[in-house]
Amino acid sequence: MATQATGLASWRNLDEALGSDCLRISTYNIHRCIGSDRREDASRVARVIAELNCDTVGLQEVDNRPDRGHDSMQLDFLAHAASMTAIPGHTIVRHEGVFGNALLTRRPVLGVRQHDLSFNRREPRGALEVDLDVEGEVVRVIVTHLGLRPAERRFQVQKMLKLLHHLPMDQIVVVLGDINEWLPLGRPLRWLHGILGHAPAERSFPVWLPMFALDRVWVRPRHNLLAFETHRSPTSRKASDHLPVKAIIATGRRPVIPHVRVRDAASAMPA
Repeated sequence: MATQATGLASWRNLDEALGSDCLRISTYNIHRCIGSDRREDASRVARVIAELNCDTVGLQEVDNRPDRGHDSMQLDFLAHAASMTAIPGHTIVRHEGVFGNALLTRRPVLGVRQHDLSFNRREPRGALEVDLDVEGEVVRVIVTHLGLRPAERRFQVQKMLKLLHHLPMDQIVVVLGDINEWLPLGRPLRWLHGILGHAPAERSFPVWLPMFALDRVWVRPRHNLLAFETHRSPTSRKASDHLPVKAIIATGRRPVIPHVRVRDAASAMPA
């Protein structure tokens, strides 16, 4: 099926051709490290993160409670396993610990901001906004996990649009996360497409029979997005209920990449 991902280069070929001036980024809902076999195993998620070969990973549903061993202190464990800096963006704070979004990165961190996207009495939600130094270029990354109900997502995206409207148009902005939008023509997706450009859509949920493109990566300017794909491996099919998706993003002037095969988007779905 034709997709917004059509025309993007093969991840593997492009990854080999490009240097460290391109951001390799992923979004991954780790489902508290509970896999398709209903076992909690942070080491499996750590192996998936290693497979991604990304320098920056946005996470959702991270459980960082300190009372049940390393599988519960998940952010600390995953950051140590990946040799990355951990930036918490927790949306639920309990007396025994925290739960929510996070960012792992090997890039220098220039600034961190957190935004409350909570709607009425629904589960608290938020957005984690981080400025990264990518070889001298400032890239703003926003990690989020939107709500389950349509009215909730509409409210949350409207708040994100106000945030995005204040960002300079010439700054590289990456918005990623579990958008929870099941309908390809839902208003929250259309609104985000309108301000950021169309995001590629590939099925990432559920892992046992991927049918829905819940996990997205938007890049502005849109032409800075060079490659995008869902990461499928034996471990990723067991580690969580979502598959991670990943992107390669150019910084500065878009590089010219010779002899790079355009990827086959047959397994993707319309955005």
